[in-house]
Amino acid sequence: MTSIAVTIAGSDSGGGAGIQADLKTFGALGVYGASVITALTAQNTKGVTGIHDVPAEFITAQIDAVFSDLAVNAVKIGMLSQVPAIHAVAAGLARHSTKNIVLDPVMVATSGDRLLATDAVDALRRELIPRAIVVTPNLHEAAALTDAPLAQSERDMEAQARQILALGPRYVLIKGGHGTTDESVDLLVGEGNVVRLTARRIDTKNTHGTGCTLSSAIAAGLAKGVDLVTAAHEAKTYVTEAIAAADGLKVGQGHGPLSHFYRSWK
Repeated sequence: MTSIAVTIAGSDSGGGAGIQADLKTFGALGVYGASVITALTAQNTKGVTGIHDVPAEFITAQIDAVFSDLAVNAVKIGMLSQVPAIHAVAAGLARHSTKNIVLDPVMVATSGDRLLATDAVDALRRELIPRAIVVTPNLHEAAALTDAPLAQSERDMEAQARQILALGPRYVLIKGGHGTTDESVDLLVGEGNVVRLTARRIDTKNTHGTGCTLSSAIAAGLAKGVDLVTAAHEAKTYVTEAIAAADGLKVGQGHGPLSHFYRSWK
């Protein structure tokens, strides 16, 4: 049986993040990828210059088309910039009894551009976070979701993860990639456990799409039947190696993309 994952996210016209990064990740990890596009961005390695939101009714049409035909094993949710889009996705997932939902609460692009409307944060908390097997905020997103200052330590990260857990997901993975230590530490908190996912911090500006890639790599693992903790470990390794190979790509003048196909491109 073919493992299938669906990404519900925004399109990155520069190809480094969003839908494009998710589909590359699924393909690189041996999973068939399908997509539901929630927004179009005019974007490159230097930043976002425009966002065109897909109407909620067309998001619904895409969800119904995909889930009524494909045997979906896992779902990754990324950019949902407006409340109607969140409503449409939550209703669609409920209608199709979707399992293995990985929610990446995309709020700000690597370039610093805000991608989530302020009034959409509450809708995200109420309607989608409780449906997720895991939520994967970075430090800035975790602070925004908990109305707290930016975490300065692993103790702060764990405390914010537990606040998000109280909203109903099974796990929270807080990503420490925006930290300043030599080691990049992510904390996976859930079901009574705290798991440290560590890797060396790589000195490169080419990190565009890192969060998208991590969450879609976790979804790929779940689609193949791997348990969540193992999927998170394997995703951390994949992303670290894709970042390490990123400087081998010569794409754009700003924050370039990861090398998603480093295992097969020589």
